[in-house]
Amino acid sequence: MTDEFRCSPGDWVEVEYVLLEPAERAAGLPEDTAAQPLRAWVKGFARAAGMIGDAIEVETMSGRVVGGHLSAISPGYTHTFGTPPTELAAIGRELRARIAEYRADAMDGEFVPSHVPGVAGPEAGE
Repeated sequence: MTDEFRCSPGDWVEVEYVLLEPAERAAGLPEDTAAQPLRAWVKGFARAAGMIGDAIEVETMSGRVVGGHLSAISPGYTHTFGTPPTELAAIGRELRARIAEYRADAMDGEFVPSHVPGVAGPEAGE
């Protein structure tokens, strides 16, 4: 029986496990990061029935067997890098505008950069 909280053998699931406890983590990490265990989430096919939170094993697409606590049933691939920092949200537009201005100045002859594609560089001796 497969439902929202229970999986059957062969179901596509995700398990969560601790790779490193806080005491095993590398020195030099920020204090708040070092205080947390390093966790991993692995998707695979359940090797036994289980409910969310149960310890089970999964077989990954590459055939590796990984044990952990069942954290999701029929998980999708939902990548995210989180919300963009405000400072970075407009940087692409601002940079393109600055480059366009720089190139326009170069084309007007105010200065001749040697590294701008399409703009002739300075002649030897200039």
